[in-house]
Amino acid sequence: MGHSQAEKAATRERVLRVASRRIRTDGVDRPGVAELMQEAGLTHGGFYKHFNSRDDLITQAAAFALSEGTAKMERSARKNPEDARAGLIDAYLAKQHRDGPATGCALVTLGAAAGRGDQQIQQAYENQVRTYLDLIAGLDEDADTPRAEAMLTLSALVGAMLISRAVADQDFSDELLETVAEQLTDRTSCEPPTDA
Repeated sequence: MGHSQAEKAATRERVLRVASRRIRTDGVDRPGVAELMQEAGLTHGGFYKHFNSRDDLITQAAAFALSEGTAKMERSARKNPEDARAGLIDAYLAKQHRDGPATGCALVTLGAAAGRGDQQIQQAYENQVRTYLDLIAGLDEDADTPRAEAMLTLSALVGAMLISRAVADQDFSDELLETVAEQLTDRTSCEPPTDA
């Protein structure tokens, strides 16, 4: 008796979730098919019912990991109803995000892989960057140049997170996150001077 389409879709999504977590922690080159299938609670033999090849799985897992970020960014922005941009900055540059790469922003972990190669991963990466830019620009309606501010903000967020995970000194990592968060928040919260 065959699986229903719904069961097949649920199984495929389970494999993609496992693979998306693994590529965020281990990179796109490391996890093997047998290892990923076992972690998803499936046999290696069932792999080809869902994916054409390991490259197909990794490409789809990268796109899945990237797309998961949109809902997280939107939730982060809603955490501070007074200042959605500050809420997003605080949530993104939180120590919990730094310490949880498996469920964190895939822009940080997949940037090098996207830059090296596969056009489908590059396209998924670009799509996510554009989505985040639109989201961030929409939070800062008072900015003279919302798209430019969004580009600066996103670049600072991703760069700070990447560096904070890469350095050995925990105190320095904490300082980096806190300082970048303060600087980004201060950029938009400064009131323009009034003429006396």
